[in-house]
Formats: sequence, C-alpha cells, structure tokens
Amino acid sequence: MERPVFRGPSGDFAEPEGEAYAIVDGRGTVLSWSTGAQQLLGYPADEVLGRRAHTLLDDSSEAAEVAESCRGDSPAAPGEMVLRHREGHPVEAVVRVQRLTPAGGDRHWLVRAVGADSVRRRNLADALFRGLFAESPVLIDVFDTRLRYLFQNTSRSRAAGWADEVIGHTVAEAAPPGLMDFTALEARQRRVLTTGRASVAHEVRGRRPQDPDRDSFWSETIVPLRDRAGEVIGLGHMVIDVTEQARARERLAMVDEAGARIGSTLDVLHTAQELADVAVPLFADQAYVNLLDAVFSGEEPVVGPVAGAVPQRRAAMSCVPDGPTEPLVATGELDSFASGASSLFSRALSSGTPRLLSGEELIAEISRVEPRRAALVREYGVHSWLLVPMYARGGPLGTVVFVRFQRAHGFERDDVLLSEEVVARAGVCIDNARRYTQERTTASALQRTLLPRELPQLSAVEAASRYLPARGRTELGGTWFDVIPLSGARVALVMGGVAGQGLEAAMAMGRLRIAVRTLADLDLAPEELLTVLNDQVNRFMDEPGPDAGGEGLTTGAAGSTCVYAVFDPLSRRCTAAVAGHPRPVLASTDGRAELLDLPGGPPLGRSGATFASGEVTLTDGDVLVLYTRGLVESGQRGPGTGLDGLRELLSGPALTSTVRLARVCDTVVGRLLPGSPQDDAALLVARVRGLDPDRHATWELAAEPEEVGRARTLATAKLTEWGLAELEFGTELVVSELVTNALRYGSPPIRLRLIRDRTLICEVTDGSSTSPHVRRALETDEGGRGLYMVAQLAELWGTRYHTRGKTIWAQQPLPDGLLASPR
Repeated sequence: MERPVFRGPSGDFAEPEGEAYAIVDGRGTVLSWSTGAQQLLGYPADEVLGRRAHTLLDDSSEAAEVAESCRGDSPAAPGEMVLRHREGHPVEAVVRVQRLTPAGGDRHWLVRAVGADSVRRRNLADALFRGLFAESPVLIDVFDTRLRYLFQNTSRSRAAGWADEVIGHTVAEAAPPGLMDFTALEARQRRVLTTGRASVAHEVRGRRPQDPDRDSFWSETIVPLRDRAGEVIGLGHMVIDVTEQARARERLAMVDEAGARIGSTLDVLHTAQELADVAVPLFADQAYVNLLDAVFSGEEPVVGPVAGAVPQRRAAMSCVPDGPTEPLVATGELDSFASGASSLFSRALSSGTPRLLSGEELIAEISRVEPRRAALVREYGVHSWLLVPMYARGGPLGTVVFVRFQRAHGFERDDVLLSEEVVARAGVCIDNARRYTQERTTASALQRTLLPRELPQLSAVEAASRYLPARGRTELGGTWFDVIPLSGARVALVMGGVAGQGLEAAMAMGRLRIAVRTLADLDLAPEELLTVLNDQVNRFMDEPGPDAGGEGLTTGAAGSTCVYAVFDPLSRRCTAAVAGHPRPVLASTDGRAELLDLPGGPPLGRSGATFASGEVTLTDGDVLVLYTRGLVESGQRGPGTGLDGLRELLSGPALTSTVRLARVCDTVVGRLLPGSPQDDAALLVARVRGLDPDRHATWELAAEPEEVGRARTLATAKLTEWGLAELEFGTELVVSELVTNALRYGSPPIRLRLIRDRTLICEVTDGSSTSPHVRRALETDEGGRGLYMVAQLAELWGTRYHTRGKTIWAQQPLPDGLLASPR
C-alpha cells in the first residue's frame, strides 16, 4: 500500500502516516490540504482550498493567537488546540507551524496537526516499547523459524556471560555455558513451531555463571509469531526470573516435609533424629540436636528463659557422606561446649534468639574452650553456622545446630526464619514425646503396683507371665492376672479384664483383683467365687460417683471377664469356671494343646447370673495357659486365626519339663504379637506338678474321744519319718485341738491329713458345716481356748467348706534348712 503524497508549493513529499498537513499563505488562506487533514477534520480539499484557516478553529480567540504568531519570522508552536470537524464537533489536536519560503519569495506557513488521541497512543506505544525492550525486568527474545536470534532486549535481569553479538545465533551458541538444558529448550521451541500453541509459564532450572553453586529458576513463555496470513514466522520468548519465589517454595516444602516426617513416634530420641535427618542435606551439610537433661529424664521444663549453665546432651546428629565420620559427642553424652554458662548455646537459650556465625567467628568462639573442635571446623571448611534454641509451650528444651561446609552459600535471613519454624514444630513434637514418656512411665509404674510384682514360688505350680499394654496409649489398662496360694497346697490361677482404658478401668481392675484374693482366702469353689464376684461388681455399679449425676464410681467393671482355676496337687484335679473370658488352653505332656471343656458363663455385672465349673485331671508337666483376647485377636486377625496360632505354638515337644516357661512366654508373644498390641494383652503360663504320696498322709478317725490320742501318735510318727521332730510339740497341740473340736462340735466322718509342702499343713475334716471362730476365753471358763491356741502356734489357719462338711487347717513354717523340695 503506497503512502499518500502531499503536494505543496515547495514540491511533493511523502506524507507521514497519522499526520495532517496544510499550507497557509500570509493572509491566512489555505493553499494546500493533505489527505491526512481530510481524515482528521472531514473536509475534502475542494471545500477548504481558498478558505480562511481561522474558520477551522473551534474557538475564535485562538485564531488571533495563531495569526499573531504567524506574523513573526519564527512563530512559536501553539501546542494543543481545538479544531472544528466538518460535522461540527470539536477535534483536539497538537498543531505545529513552520515557515516556508517558496521560490517566488512570498511567505507561507506549513501547518502540521496530529490528533491528540493519536499522540497519546503514540506516546503510550513509545513508552511500552521502551518499558518492554529497554527497562523491563522481563527477558524478551525473538527467534526466526531456524531458532536463531532476531532480537534481544536489554533487560537488567539477564545473566552475565552472554556473547557480544547474539543476532543470528541460537541460544546454545550465545548463552553462557551451563546456564540451562539447551537441548530441552530447543525441543520446547520446535514444539511451539510445529503445533502453533504457546508454551506458558514453564519453569526452567539452571545455574548462573556468577552463582554456579546454587540453582536459579526462570518462568518461560514461548508464543508463536504469525504474519497476516496466520503463518508462524517466528517465536517470541518472555522469561521472568522466579528464583526467589522458587526458593521460597522450597523452604515451604521443607516446612511441610518437616511436619510430615517429624513426630512419627512418641520417642524423644527418634523425634530428634527425624529433625536432623530432615535438615540434611536439604538445608544443611550437618545438623545436631542437644536436649536438656530434664527432657531426657521426662521432667517438666521450667517456663521462661534459661539463666546460667545448662547441661545439654547430644540427642541426634546427621551429616552428609563426606562430613566428619566420628562425632565429637556421642548420643546421650554431655556436650561440654554447649553446657557452659557463657557458651553460645546458653546465651541463645537465655535470649531465645538464633545465632548466625561465619566460620571465622565460630573458630574465634570455640578456640578459647575447645581447640580440637576449632581445628575440625577449620579442617572441614565450615563457613556458616546457625544455632537455634528450641522451646515448646514456653519452656526450653535444647538447641539445634545447622552447619554448612560443602555448599558455597551460607545461611541467609530467610534461612534463619525457616530454621526457627522447623525447630519450633519439632519442639512441639519432642515435648509431646517427653510428656508421653513421662505419662507412660507413671502409668506403667501404677499398673505394676496393681499387678503382681513377681509370681510366687510354689511346689504345685511353676508360673511365668507377660503383660503388654496397648500400643500408643499412656492410659492404664484393665487387664490383670494372679497366682494365689490356697490351703492344702492348692493353687488358684486367675486372669481377668475390665473393658475400656484409663483410670476408671484401672480402679475397677484393682478392686476386682482384691476382691478375688479375698474370696480366694475363703476357699470358695470357682463357680461360687464368680457368683459372689458378680454380686460385688453389681454393688460397685450402684455406688454413687463423685459427680451430681450419681453414676457408679466403677461403672467400668460392668462387662468384666474372669477365669478362675484351682489346682489340687494331691488329687491332681483342676477345677475352673469362666465369666465371659476365653477358656484356658491345656498343653498336655503328650504334645496336644486343647481348650479346656468348660461351661460358658456371662461377663460380670449381670444381675442373677449363675456360673458352673468344669473339672479335669492333669498329669505332672501339663501346662495351663490363661490369656486375654488382646493376645489372640490383635490386629486384622480373627479370633480363630490367633487361637489356632496359640494352640500350634503350644503343641508338640515345645513344652517339655526342661523348657523354661519364660522362654515359652517370649515365643508366644513374639509370634502372635510381633508389634505392640492394639488392646492390652496378658499371658499366664503355669506348669503343674502333684505332690508325691510320701509327702502327705491321711487317716480316718472314729467319732470317739480316744481318737485324739491316736491322732497325736499318728502325727508325731509321720513327723519323725519326715525328719521334722522339731515340730512335734506344736503339731501335737494343733492336732489335739482340731480333732477335739471336730469330735465336740462336728459330725462324722472325721479325717486327719498332714501335708509336707513348703510348709507343714495339718487338716481336720468333719461332716458338719458349723463355722468355728476364735474367742478369748475367761479365766473361769473350762474351754474355748482351742482355736486361740491354734492361731498362736500356726503361721496361718482357716476353714474351707465342702458340699457336705468343712475342713479346718493350720499351717506351720518348716525349720530352717528343712524346706521341702518341690516334689
């Protein structure tokens, strides 16, 4: 398209696009009128030529001003003026007047006018061009279809090291070596050329020549450049430096990773190690954590800044592979440099603010105290050292140190803020672990006081046990077990469980255990004991609680389970009853492991519940196994799978008499519960053995007074046979009084039995259920002193009842050195 030609008295010249021209003579008459003037004001040339120029102005006052300026030889440009369009509306324009000297010598004036909108658009375009291509922080490049430079702006953010002349070269040829992956860049450029679709905001990672040790990041947009026909004839690149934003994202990602990785367990040392592992190598080349002694011991830290010397122990350390291989301070050891009253660590804890030192500053601080550590700092080239105090809930926990010696750049202000955020999060996790450890220790100590500290050593039963609290809980559990010696060398095996967790469950468990021990002393049969215990649980539930609601103080006892088994080593019979509890497993000496055939019973706490017992005769070496559901129903396994696994472990020759029961417990727990159980789990294993016939003797007595003397004679003879002559006097008195009591107040049949176990047991049985009791006889009374004398001579004494009749027994300790063997 040809540009218009303006014809004037001085000749023809090309008319600049967007400008209007007119020539006016000295009298103000329009002599020439350009196409641009016609476009600006709407007048064709034939309507304007020969017309006075002032008629084209919107304001007549401006006409005089223009005329006055034209009388001089060099009129001043009037600037912006308002012209009148052919249709009558005003047109703002910028007017310039220039004198012309035609050949004839007459004075003429060249008037140039540009619409104000065009001027503003032109100025804006100039500013835009200057901003984008001369002053913009955005890198703008233009490439041809061969991916060679056509243009490159002069952005100040462009990296140093570019070739002096880039036009006609590819990026790989003109850019500094190693700036980015040029092959990938060329692939992105060709993709845009081929598809015609722009690639927007693609993030590119690279290294600047002036900063080769740190990644830089750019956001790159590639757009296709098209001609009027729509064909792609080049590429436009717009690149923005987003290094700071990318580093901020990396710091945020580290905070997120720290939140995800730190605190996975409630263990203080493990949590501290997680903090060190998160920091290396993402943030530092080495990191270590020191904790106060109070944190190690689980004590509550003192709230507020620390003053004076504070002992700190190494809790964790992590380092890059090429760092120091042997730490100066091992885990758990005191860090003497950190613990001094004037050390950097104590000052940081006192002020609560981080300390950032260069390598030389650190060496100056250390040299006075630990020259060896200062030498290592210099040897490894430590150039940046950051110390961050760790607080949680207002209390000091310790300090964390981050070290850089491999990477070229030291810690910056943003790094300090990042470290404070990460350490603060880790501090909360470490404090939670400390509190958990403290609470767990307290709960475990209380739990141990509620369970037997050690199982009794008995002739009839060898027992071992294991108790595993539920995983991840500091609360007390309600699982309990016991081994209770009974009269007549018999032994009771008990296991139970209270539903739920917490102090209420523990209180209920403690009360039930005490109740069972009390009822066991009454020598109740297993089914009777559970019936009485069930009534006791109902009374627990009816007790008013401390709150206004009046709920039972130990409502957690409702739904409790219990199994109670009694083994008699003389008859080798075991009688057991269950109340909602899993039935015991009997592992026989022949290698079989089966559940005891016992009648079922409901859990405790049901009004009117009744229980029944079952009986089985055992062989020496048989093993009774009592357990809770937490042992066989832990995790995703069903009850059958766990119980089958238990029976399998107890089958075969694994339980021979030479195998220690503690080892059996460890094997069962290790196989069934490889990790901590989800519910409290308990295991009680008891190997039974009967008393040999030569360890006990039984005599039937007639209901005649003369039988008292015979009973004394039989007893002293047996004591002589057993080598227990020292006990003859006391035994004669006990036998005399018990037999006399049976003859006077009881009924036939009457039986005397002596048992040599770990004590000497004397028993007299008769057919009456009359309950004897001890009373203090008056001086004038002729009798009533029998049981009183028995109580004085015996270590323990008591009465147990049978279906018909009762047995009164008395137990005497054996002389020193004469303790009977288990058999």
